[in-house]
Amino acid sequence: MVRKRVTLSQVALEAGVAPSTASLVLAGRADELRISTTAQERVREAAQRLGYRPNALSAGLRTGTTRTLGFVSDSVASSQLTGEMIRAAIEAARARGYMVFVGETGGDAQLERDLLDAMSDRQVDGLILATMLTHARQIPAAATRMPTVLLNIEPIGERGSVDLVRVLPDEYRAGQDAARLLVDTGHRRIHIIGVGADPEHAHPFALAAALRLRGALSVLTEAGIDIVSAQPATQWLPPEGFRLTSAVIERGEPCDALLCFNDRLAMGAYQALHETGLRVPDDVSVVSFDDTTFARWLRPGLTTFAFPQRAMAKRATDELIDLIERGEHAGDEGGGVTGATHLIPLPLRSRESVADRS
Repeated sequence: MVRKRVTLSQVALEAGVAPSTASLVLAGRADELRISTTAQERVREAAQRLGYRPNALSAGLRTGTTRTLGFVSDSVASSQLTGEMIRAAIEAARARGYMVFVGETGGDAQLERDLLDAMSDRQVDGLILATMLTHARQIPAAATRMPTVLLNIEPIGERGSVDLVRVLPDEYRAGQDAARLLVDTGHRRIHIIGVGADPEHAHPFALAAALRLRGALSVLTEAGIDIVSAQPATQWLPPEGFRLTSAVIERGEPCDALLCFNDRLAMGAYQALHETGLRVPDDVSVVSFDDTTFARWLRPGLTTFAFPQRAMAKRATDELIDLIERGEHAGDEGGGVTGATHLIPLPLRSRESVADRS
């Protein structure tokens, strides 16, 4: 049998007070209206005894807020990174008294529009629009009609100039840090695995690739080092890392370090080096990005820059709640939000895959 919701009238009857008195006590306004301490205690005890919970929808109609957020992503179950983002967003929202509705689009633009409409119909106070891979994309109109924060997205196209707050990983700085790590440890014969040498065509799907490459090249150029080769991959998966690293070895090109553009490529690179009798890091150092779960289990452990999904999601959630509580969003006339971009660093996970050759 489904238990019926306890009503405010039942609490008032149990406490022996008027419904209006019970409402004021439970809304935290008893002292300002001089309701006696005894009556307040009776109301609170009755509410606890009966298991009373306030009706959030009714409260939302009165206050103009539902204390709920929408989180719409192109991927949930299929991505560990996105799953961690969602968990961190839920935790950050809960800490500030909000709940989160989550929707997954699978990359379907129509489904995304439907989910945004559904979030609006349920009167969420604001929206986080997220994507698994850092990239530039069109922003749906519905996202500009409520407080919205873009997570891992750079807006382009018709609404690219709308002042939406963005939270992004600092991929350019990560590329700089990775190259600087190799330069500072004495590496000079560096190959890039995963992208070509032109940042404008680094990878067809990920803004991260171009930013990482630009950052790495800026440091190498400053140090007077030319990369030996840059090997573009069709997919950032272990077979491509194996194939591209094997090609470097077969060509007999000098190589003391591989800068792999994600951990899956690095896994394939490890296998190619092992099969040809080269040791990591004695013969070839390997640096990567993302810090996926297997990076610490590779032997030797993979030095990599961790994708900061939890820090990004927490920052996006806090930024969104701040917008809501200031009453601002991109559709406001006369300005509203500033469209700030918040860059979150990728922390180094230093393990055993980089030798000191200095």
